[in-house]
Amino acid sequence: MSSDKHLQSWQERFELAEAMQPLIGKLYRNQGIELTVYGRPLLNSSTIEIVKSHRVVRHHEGDKLRLRQSFPFIIALSVLDVHHAKIDIGKIAYQYWQTHNDESNVDQFLKEQLSELIAGSAKDLKPRDVVLYGFGRIGRLLARLLINKSGANNLMRLKAIVVRGKGKEDLEKRASLLRRDSIHGPFNGSVYIDEENSALIANGAYIQIIYANDPSEIDYTAYGIKDALVVDNTGRWSDEESLSRHYDAKGVDKVLLTAPAKGDIKNIVYGVNHQDIVPEDKIISAASCTTNAITPSLKAINDKYGIELGHVETVHSYTNDQNLIDNYHKADRRGRSAPMNMVLTSTGAAKAVAKAYPELKGKLTGNAIRVPTPNVSMAIMNLTLKQEVSREELNQFLRETALFSELQNQIDFTESTEIVSSDLIGSSFAGVIDSQATICQGKSAIVYVWYDNESGYSNQVISVMQKVLDIEPQHYPK
Repeated sequence: MSSDKHLQSWQERFELAEAMQPLIGKLYRNQGIELTVYGRPLLNSSTIEIVKSHRVVRHHEGDKLRLRQSFPFIIALSVLDVHHAKIDIGKIAYQYWQTHNDESNVDQFLKEQLSELIAGSAKDLKPRDVVLYGFGRIGRLLARLLINKSGANNLMRLKAIVVRGKGKEDLEKRASLLRRDSIHGPFNGSVYIDEENSALIANGAYIQIIYANDPSEIDYTAYGIKDALVVDNTGRWSDEESLSRHYDAKGVDKVLLTAPAKGDIKNIVYGVNHQDIVPEDKIISAASCTTNAITPSLKAINDKYGIELGHVETVHSYTNDQNLIDNYHKADRRGRSAPMNMVLTSTGAAKAVAKAYPELKGKLTGNAIRVPTPNVSMAIMNLTLKQEVSREELNQFLRETALFSELQNQIDFTESTEIVSSDLIGSSFAGVIDSQATICQGKSAIVYVWYDNESGYSNQVISVMQKVLDIEPQHYPK
């Protein structure tokens, strides 16, 4: 191909991506439809990101999916009477072009793929109020995710953020932390301050900032908030008695903890045990980032091969709990400078797996090493299986699981020989299998799982929130 043809090909892809953007936006704003290409979200994506999402298909399938092949499906979808669903338009389009040579049957094929969604009577879904209690790393990422999906069909409305004592220029500083992030980059939108009413207006969403030192001090109904889901991301409380303090505040319906819970509170890893959530549950935990990263892969491997026992070693980015320079810390070793040391510490993630997936109770041990990186971690799972498996067979199984199983939204898979931690910043998956690192010998298997311990976990939390509020989108193809 000549240099002119290369440029012409690029120009065509770029123009198609530009043409897709308004359709993708309207599908979400008007119908609540979120589009993906092999799990890569298209909503609010740049033209380059849309082009790159199509290039990923070749890595998974060994064959291209061109933008001109997926574009007709987006056009066809835009005129269908379907609502509130997450549709992988890439998988549907790829399947079509494996057996068809032209666009003449696109409309009919799409209708067949979505027949259940078209025929089904949609639930009368109403928007629900959400309150973020705390505004740290996870709180701000959850705020971004909720605000980025604002619109008439957004069923989770961020109505308030609760923080402790108001300091000088507090609102401006909170807004600045939302606008700018050293790891995840600038906020995709605009943030204004309503100083008089202590509120932020972000992409049209009016968000009340409430100052309180304890949940019992708050009356949410005074701000027009009712039957709210309170997402506690402070880490201050983890048992039922302390978390129940949120119910001292008027206007609260459910409470979700973004940390492992103690006692009988259900620890939920979406994709693994989210069906355990029932309407009667008042307090739910979304477990930890590491538990979310490893449990889906462990479940898949155990279901297929059986796990006798295993050890999970977490290589984890440092967190706000550690010190920048050496200083007192109540925990062993964590007082030493986080940016200067690898710090051996404990983790309850391996044991916590059993709360979400009881089949592995008593079979896993775990430890952790905190390392001098600000985000993206890795879990190394050293497993003894009930049957022998080769590296090729295990990788093929995990690839198929990531693409086509019920865990396809939790597990990603990479065959790159060059990938490093910073390449995974912003990943929406709970965990990413690094297939090039897989080791198998007889019944022994070592599997490496990358995870963005902030973004990947926050996306899992969003899914748990939708389940708690009974507003989950349907996923297609199934």
